[in-house]
Amino acid sequence: MMDSTLRKMPIGIQDFEKLRTTNYLYVDKSKYLYRLVQEYTPYFLARPRRFGKSLFISTLKAYFLGKRDLFEGLYIAEVEKDWVTYPVVYIDFNLGDCSDLPAVKITLSAIFDRHESQWGITEKSDNLSVRFLTLIDTAYTKSGKKVVVLVDEYDRALINTMDEPEKNEELRVFLKGFYGVLKGMDYALRFVFLTGVTKFSKVSIFSDLNQLEDISLDEQYAGICGISEAELLQNFQPEIQALADKQHLTFDSTVAELKKLYDGYLFAREGENMYNPCSLLNVFAKKDFGYYWFKTGTPTFLVKALKNQHYDFRKFDNDVIMPIHSIDDYRVNETSLEPLLFQSGYLTIKSYDAMFNEFTLGFPNEEVKYGFLNQLLPAYAPQVVMDYSFSASRFIKALRSGTVEDFMLLLKAFYASIPYDLEENRDKDEKYYQLIFYLLFTLMGQFIETEVKSATGRADAIVKTADSIYVFEFKMDEHATAADALAQINDKKYLIPYTADNRRLVKIGVAFSITSKGVKEWIIGY
Repeated sequence: MMDSTLRKMPIGIQDFEKLRTTNYLYVDKSKYLYRLVQEYTPYFLARPRRFGKSLFISTLKAYFLGKRDLFEGLYIAEVEKDWVTYPVVYIDFNLGDCSDLPAVKITLSAIFDRHESQWGITEKSDNLSVRFLTLIDTAYTKSGKKVVVLVDEYDRALINTMDEPEKNEELRVFLKGFYGVLKGMDYALRFVFLTGVTKFSKVSIFSDLNQLEDISLDEQYAGICGISEAELLQNFQPEIQALADKQHLTFDSTVAELKKLYDGYLFAREGENMYNPCSLLNVFAKKDFGYYWFKTGTPTFLVKALKNQHYDFRKFDNDVIMPIHSIDDYRVNETSLEPLLFQSGYLTIKSYDAMFNEFTLGFPNEEVKYGFLNQLLPAYAPQVVMDYSFSASRFIKALRSGTVEDFMLLLKAFYASIPYDLEENRDKDEKYYQLIFYLLFTLMGQFIETEVKSATGRADAIVKTADSIYVFEFKMDEHATAADALAQINDKKYLIPYTADNRRLVKIGVAFSITSKGVKEWIIGY
C-alpha cells in the first residue's frame, strides 16, 4: 500500500493538466466525459460551489485540445481512438472580478484578448457579443474545424449581485445577449458546455439558450462531480487509514464518520449519494475532521434572505417538499428560496414521490447542517454571538454535570441578551423565539444526542447525556405557566419511550413571556 504522505491532495487545483503532470491524486471521471463528447449537444451542468465543476471543464478542455498523454491510465484512454484537436474558446469567470457589469466586461475582454491573439484578430469591436461571435467564426474558418466553447461559472456575477437588484438586472440583460450569440452558430460549433451553481430561468439567459441540455439532474451524470462511496474506498484507502490512526479510530468507524459528515448529496431522482470533494480532500490533507466547505465562503445572501422572509428553517430536516418542475428553476425576485438552497448545496434530494412528482429535500450531511445553522445564529442573535463567553459547550457541560438549574439560568441569560426586532405582531415574535430555540438545541446536537420537535405528540426537545435524559416542553403563550408545560409532559406521556432506559429521567417545563421577551419561569420534575 502506498504511503499516504507521498500522495498529494489536489486542494484548490482546478487545472487538469497541472493535476496530471505534478503527481496529484485524481479520481477518474473520464467515463462521463467520453459519454458527453459523443454528442454535439450543448450542455449545462449545475453543481454547488467547490464540487469539482472547474476541474471537469478543464478536463474537457484538455480532451478537445488533443492532449492524449494527460489521460494515460484513465478510462477514456482505453476507449477513445481518434483524439482530434479542436479550437477551444475557454471562458472562466473565476479568473476576474465579477462584482458588477463593468468588471465582467473587463474580465471578458482580457479573456478574448488571449484568444484573439491566437487567431490573429486585430480589429476588435466595442461590443463583447460581437467579439464573441467574431472569435468563434474566425477560429472555425481558419482551422477548418468546428469550435468548442467551454464556460465555467457562467452565473458567478449574477450570484455575487443577488442582493443588489439594479446591478443584477443590468448583468442579466447583458449576459442574456452575450450567451445568445451561441444560439445562431450551430454551423461553427462542435461542443458547448456551461457550468454554474444556479439555473436562472425564464427571465434570464436560458430563454435565449433553450437548446442547452441540462444534465444537472440526469441520473446517468449524477456522479460527474463529487466522490461516490465506491470511489472513496477505491481511491483513498491509505488516506482513510492515516486519518483513522491520527484520530485513534478503526478504519470502518472512520468511514462511518466521513459518511455522516460529508456524504448525502443526491443529484437525481434516485441513485448513489455523493461526498463533497472539497471537504474530503481537506480532511485527508490535514488528517482532521472539520467544516471545510463552509470555510471557503459564507452564504450571506441566503442568510439575509431567510431572515427577511421569516423563513421557518426547521423544515430543513427532511421536510421541504418541492414539485419536480421547480427544483432546478430559480426565478429572480421569486419569494421561494428552496430552489436556490438546493442548487447551492445547502439542501439536497432525500426522496422522490413518483405519484405526485415531488421531491423531499433536506440537509445532505452534518457538515452542512451544523455549518449552515452556525451561520444563521449570528443573524438571529448577533449580540449573543458577539459575547465570546457564549458557547453551546457551556449548556452541554451543565446538563452533563446534572445541574439543570445552571442550564436554565444560561438559557434565561441567552434569551435576555437577544435584541428582538420583530415588533409588528405577536406571532412573529413567537416564531422568532422558536427559531432561536431550534438553533440552540440543534447546535448542541453536534456534541450530544438531541431531538427537536418535528411532529405533534412529542416533547419540544429531548437531550440525552451519559447519565440522564432531559425532556423539555416550552410554552410561548403569555398566559401559560411552567406548571402547564410540565403537566403536558405528564398528560401526553412523553417519558414513556424512555422508561426502559436506565438513565435518570428529568422533566423540565418552561414558560416564555413574549411581553418581557425572555424565560419567565421553569419547573424541574423527576
